[in-house]
Amino acid sequence: MRSMTSLVLVACAAAAISSPALAQSPATPPAGGTPDKIPFDIPYGTSIGLDHAKQLLAAAEAEAKKHNWKMNIAVVDTNGEPVLFERMEGAQIASGAISIGKARTAARFRRETRLFYNAMETGHHYVTSLDPTLIASPGGFPLVEGGKLIGAIGCSGGTGDQDAATCKAGADLVK
Repeated sequence: MRSMTSLVLVACAAAAISSPALAQSPATPPAGGTPDKIPFDIPYGTSIGLDHAKQLLAAAEAEAKKHNWKMNIAVVDTNGEPVLFERMEGAQIASGAISIGKARTAARFRRETRLFYNAMETGHHYVTSLDPTLIASPGGFPLVEGGKLIGAIGCSGGTGDQDAATCKAGADLVK
């Protein structure tokens, strides 16, 4: 009886090891397959100048004031370096660096920061390994003029949606 039990156990183990569920299967392609083009492949243009940055910041500030939101607003060049920064009266002090970080992330990755937030929210935590300064929060928009990246704008001080609405008012001035 003992040898019969051993034989059954060995047979079960062999069946389990060779089952398709445990067999090594080919790697699963990424969701949606492999794209033909690189996403967010926006060419770099001449960095935004101070006068243009002032116009965008004024539009963002006007949007924030319309809702009585106290915001920190930053405009950066194509490298993510600050061109212009403003902290509205009473805005949260910690949000100054966050607004610059959102703008820097949008410029360097050539995409809206909400996309990183969405990735994190859906369980794709790898984004935190891309860059230690990456901000995965709504409120950072790349500035694309004539099909070329000229910089980015970032806002912080409210909720993510408030930050995004404020910055979008400035970003929408760029065509």
